Amino acid sequence: MAPTIRSPFRRTLALMASAAILAHAGMNGVAYAQTAPQTTTPGVTTPAPAAPETTAPTPTPPPAAAPAPQQAAPIQAVVPNSGPASVADLAEGLLDAVVNISTSQNVKDDEGAGPAPRAPDGSPFQEFFNDFFNKQQGNKGGNHNVSSLGSGFVIDPAGYIVTNNHVIEGADDIEINFANGTKLKAKLIGTDTKTDLSVLKVEPKTPLKSVKFGDSSTMRIGDWVMAIGNPFGFGGSVTVGIISGRGRNINAGPYDNFIQTDAAINKGNSGGPLFNMKGEVIGINTAIISPSGGSIGIGFSVPSELASGVVDQLREYGETRRGWLGVRIQPVTDDIADSLGLDTAKGALVAGVIKGGPVDDGSIKAGDVILKFDGKTVSEMRDLPRVVAESTVGKEVDVVVLRDGKEQTVKVKLGRLEDSDQAATSDDSAPDGSQDNGVITPDPGENNDMDQPDTGDQAQPAPGAPDQHKGQVSPDAATPKNVLGLSLSLLSAETRKAFGIAESVDGVVVTEVTPGSASAEKGLKPGDVIVEVAQEFMKSPDAVAAKVQALKQEGRRNAQLMIASANGDLRFVAVPME
Repeated sequence: MAPTIRSPFRRTLALMASAAILAHAGMNGVAYAQTAPQTTTPGVTTPAPAAPETTAPTPTPPPAAAPAPQQAAPIQAVVPNSGPASVADLAEGLLDAVVNISTSQNVKDDEGAGPAPRAPDGSPFQEFFNDFFNKQQGNKGGNHNVSSLGSGFVIDPAGYIVTNNHVIEGADDIEINFANGTKLKAKLIGTDTKTDLSVLKVEPKTPLKSVKFGDSSTMRIGDWVMAIGNPFGFGGSVTVGIISGRGRNINAGPYDNFIQTDAAINKGNSGGPLFNMKGEVIGINTAIISPSGGSIGIGFSVPSELASGVVDQLREYGETRRGWLGVRIQPVTDDIADSLGLDTAKGALVAGVIKGGPVDDGSIKAGDVILKFDGKTVSEMRDLPRVVAESTVGKEVDVVVLRDGKEQTVKVKLGRLEDSDQAATSDDSAPDGSQDNGVITPDPGENNDMDQPDTGDQAQPAPGAPDQHKGQVSPDAATPKNVLGLSLSLLSAETRKAFGIAESVDGVVVTEVTPGSASAEKGLKPGDVIVEVAQEFMKSPDAVAAKVQALKQEGRRNAQLMIASANGDLRFVAVPME
């Protein structure tokens, strides 16, 4: 039996060996076939090809080396053609229109400075160190000049220049340095702190090279842009990047709508232009986010669609003239959207109407949700102040509002927003000023939830209110209702006195709030007055309880409450009804 087992095994080994020899020979044949004809010997046995190898070895090696250059040649041909196109020609035509701005300010030295430090005795630089600080101490109490550098760009050959307000704010002297070395004194034409823009004017002897604004609304994320400016005092610096984002809100002002770019922007670039690839200004470089003060690839520019109108007004009037609607607004949260029957959280919720304002005639009411303004969609609360401000004073516009669950179109005539007017939003959290040299570090813990109260512990009684109101409330409250974790009572003379509620406030007063309840989490507190539930005026605690029950039966998950503070300020709160 042994021979019968070994015989097939040996045959198998022989066949495999033969196949390997044939394969090797075949591969050699393919390699050499590119330059040499195939030999007549089949190549199955080794002795036969031995003779041809000795007689014709010379043609064989060159073909073996030939394929390597043929494979590398295409790679070498592609490398010089890769990479982005040069922007040298574009930059060359724009550099002369971008200027460096140098400012100086006379500042009084701080007389409260502590004692000057001294170098350790015996240190090699002790003499120089002490001399320096002795001079500093000797100058204390006097005045000195503080200088700063920024960027700007010429928008008119006659000498009009645009920059950031924070570049020239408080300056006693403004000097413009041009690319050709010319220096001219500039005067301030107008400034706008809300958008951090300023317009300057110089008197050139010959027309200046200028650039024009483009349309930033047509720019897309991923489009190439180029920044030119004066980073760290190095004039005429060019950087290139793309648009990384649009419509950014960095809490710099009420009209934030920044373009985000990864083009390198540093200190000194503030006020400089951001160009598209046509050489048009589509943004004004204003701020960067950086923990160190240097560029990390997150820069922000005021879009030209906002800046161009502001610049035109500053040139013409020396100030801005913005439209004014005369409402206080707050965000539409998911809870509020659900309580109103909206499919998504959108629009701006009117928390109150300013007395004597453009819509005090009842055209827009507290509780309305503004969805469109003059044909422009209001996707979120912060969109409304911007589109209103960009509108012409005195213009009649159509406003689409959601009222009582239905969309309505009302026509309003805009007033003019004065500096003394109340803010459009229901809080003053957004600063109107500038950033610290355009370098910002947003607070990640900042709470922008407009449902939260401005002051105080949310579950604590108002100052002067009775402690838990034990026997101190009106007899009308002898049958209080407990709804949504709230103890409610009629608004009477005694409750008005107890909580300091103004006579102009009507509704149902909150006397107690259950700790840990949904109402407590939403910031409701004793002394608050429920004016409306689901846009229906409330006259009694029973009415509140009945309306909440009706909303539950309709399948609503939240109850929208209009809450008045003791002095009559209104806000809307959506309280879960689980």
